[in-house]
Amino acid sequence: MNSFGRLFRVHILGESHGESVGICIDGCPAGLPLKADDFLNDTERRKGGTQKGTTPRQESDLPIFKSGIFNDTTTGAPITILFENNNTRSGDYQKQRAVPRPGHADFVAHQKFGGFEDYRGGGHFSGRLTVALVAAGVIAKKLLLALSPEKSGAVPGGISVIASLLEIGGEKDIEKGLQKAIDAKDSIGGIVECRVNGLPLGLGEPFFDSAESLLSHAVFAIPAIRGIEFGTGFAAAAMFGSEHNDAITDQNGKTRTNHAGGIVGGISNGNELVFRIAVKPTSSTPKVQETLNWETGDIEKFSVKGRHDLCIALRVPVVLEAVTAIVLADLMLTAQKIPRVLYT
Repeated sequence: MNSFGRLFRVHILGESHGESVGICIDGCPAGLPLKADDFLNDTERRKGGTQKGTTPRQESDLPIFKSGIFNDTTTGAPITILFENNNTRSGDYQKQRAVPRPGHADFVAHQKFGGFEDYRGGGHFSGRLTVALVAAGVIAKKLLLALSPEKSGAVPGGISVIASLLEIGGEKDIEKGLQKAIDAKDSIGGIVECRVNGLPLGLGEPFFDSAESLLSHAVFAIPAIRGIEFGTGFAAAAMFGSEHNDAITDQNGKTRTNHAGGIVGGISNGNELVFRIAVKPTSSTPKVQETLNWETGDIEKFSVKGRHDLCIALRVPVVLEAVTAIVLADLMLTAQKIPRVLYT
């Protein structure tokens, strides 16, 4: 439900227009240095209003530590971090209560929860909650550095997780893609790529907890994600096997090519982990659309009001890094706990 992970376990909480959103992390080892300043870079990257095409809603997003941290160090107890919501305009949503927004969770949430859901700003379904994921990602990235092995093909400097925006609206020129949406007075989607270096061989627990399975599970928890591909991805369907196979070149498992994207058989192979995600156009668009009025039963013309992102993909890279780091930190801890070979 709202929890994910085996040993590094995260629990997300809050609503878009509630008092706060937050994260509770169980299983983080004691002794990891951690203070508020460690979160500022990534929370700033996630914010709207700081770049063209993002929502004007601004929150300070200063982490409030409630448990698990003492003297700027993790204690081994569950870590609870809250982020206050201080810049809300809930009235924008009261007016449209009977008219579920196309592309949003309004209708399905209303049916599933019997009308008791917090509908303001999308409630618990809102992208606002990704600030909590980013916070968990900050801790996971620090943990990955602490857990980085010196052998197993790891690169100097430890495990690095870096995501970047590849294109908007089919355009590799980001400004050009964004301008397409501005000219159309509409929202637009994009593609984000994540690259992880320094991973050891052997991460992943096939079948159901394979590395791709867990990464995909976590990725689809990010609102607005519509697809994922590893390595060559869907292009592999048009390739010959001899062309797609990655020739192994040394004892560390390095390969001449990386069509697999760093994972074979659900297990990391020591090469760069590479995958891409498709981010849909922001559902909240100023374009006039049609939707059902569930009070009257009529189909009505409708335009979304409020403050929204023109292209949510602009803010996704740091969130993608976060969920990736969460999965990998959990896999690293799991690999240390489960012996694969018994020596006598």
